[in-house]
Amino acid sequence: MKVTSKHNDRIANMKFSSVYPHYVTKVEKKGRTKEELHQVIEWLTGFDESKIQNMIDEEVTFETFFERAELNPNAHLIKGVICGYRIEEIEYPLTRQARYLDKLIDELARGRKMEKILRKA
Repeated sequence: MKVTSKHNDRIANMKFSSVYPHYVTKVEKKGRTKEELHQVIEWLTGFDESKIQNMIDEEVTFETFFERAELNPNAHLIKGVICGYRIEEIEYPLTRQARYLDKLIDELARGRKMEKILRKA
């Protein structure tokens, strides 16, 4: 599946605050916690809980969210298919980064062990 520029623009302009509640619902519905969600977000972006809340309060777009992030050096180890796209084949960095986050949250919701999600083992 090829990522289009329209798709990239849509992700860039999407507000993190509009998607975050869906992340929380998704993981909590599957028996995981908001704290685990924050651990995953912090691993990928470097944002602690207060920074995450600041991003929500500011209503930043995903473009701004990832511009401010310090992506984990092991983020490139996140591979697989999410939303019909093979992550490692996505050329546009912002779309790839957003899909990294989606994949990690999906793994959390599916019950994967935290050390595997955080690419420690």
